[in-house]
Amino acid sequence: MKNGPLFFLGLFSALGISWAGLVIGINTQLGGLSPYFDEAQEAAFPARIPGIAEQGLRVYRDLGCASCHTQQVRRPGFGADQARGWGERQSVARDYIYQSQPQLGTMRIGPDLANYGTRAEEAGRTPAAVLADLYNGHAGMPAYRFLFAQRKLDGEPSAKALVGGAPAGYELVPTARAEALVAYLLSLKQSYDLPEAMPYEPADSTKEAAQ
Repeated sequence: MKNGPLFFLGLFSALGISWAGLVIGINTQLGGLSPYFDEAQEAAFPARIPGIAEQGLRVYRDLGCASCHTQQVRRPGFGADQARGWGERQSVARDYIYQSQPQLGTMRIGPDLANYGTRAEEAGRTPAAVLADLYNGHAGMPAYRFLFAQRKLDGEPSAKALVGGAPAGYELVPTARAEALVAYLLSLKQSYDLPEAMPYEPADSTKEAAQ
């Protein structure tokens, strides 16, 4: 082929330009998103993740929790997420602006966790109850007992000790990783309103025809 080098140069140039256009275009569209200030609540959303919850995000990632759980509520018509009680609105890009590595997930062996903190709060679940779920396993989730330490009682038991599970004379206490993970899970809330997350309403074909 006489023009082989020129052909491949043109091919790679076309691919490079397309790739750059995709990356730059998305960054231009989404990279500059800022929090939305809700005048009614006089607060900006989403809020930054607290320090201990930020540590919990790393534990969540290290344990591979995103292999079984998603953190993205789909809009009506693209699944039954809202009917399952996983959220009252769809997730949008602005929800993740403070997350350097959003744990969107790919499979739903377990429930979506985008609003786990909201659901736990509404159900009155305390951090101690969530820690117990981690130790014992819950609704098909395996037990993460390596996140807890069994130690011999020396005086009064720790205020953080789990109720039951340890033999007489011992107590089970969560490690710092367990506490950070629970703080992260309870911080997962997309219960605020965002303009771009308003319910999608398909165009009225009769009005369009009249126009």
